[in-house]
Amino acid sequence: MNPRKMRNQQIYYATMKTASKQLSCALSKELRKKYGKRSTRILKGDTAKIIRGEFAGVDGKVTKISIPDRGVNIEGVKKEKLKGDKFDVYVRTTNIVVTALDTEDKWRINKLEGKKATAARAEDKPKTEKKDIKNITKVKTKKGANEE
Repeated sequence: MNPRKMRNQQIYYATMKTASKQLSCALSKELRKKYGKRSTRILKGDTAKIIRGEFAGVDGKVTKISIPDRGVNIEGVKKEKLKGDKFDVYVRTTNIVVTALDTEDKWRINKLEGKKATAARAEDKPKTEKKDIKNITKVKTKKGANEE
């Protein structure tokens, strides 16, 4: 089989886990210098700029990500139907550059900076104390028992 055809077949029939990894996006020059990486997985809340296609030059926040459509919806990117209704347009991630990252996810930022990503998860979880099950006693009362 032709290698190109094989690759296209792998992309088309990819599992959701693999397909979501394919939604990575190029970083802007400033972010490349800061993190030392060329690309990252795009997430809802990131700010991105479209560099190719019909909507080239549009800059906005990512509002939706569609794994089956393999695209990203950005604020302000809509098309109009003949009746006047507007609908969201999904742009391929190869046509997008991420200009600002959503920094709420500490795990993602640590991963980009090259730190241990699991350290961020440990910081986010509140420390809970273990309860002694032996010391906890439950009193069961039966309905209809003799009450005094």
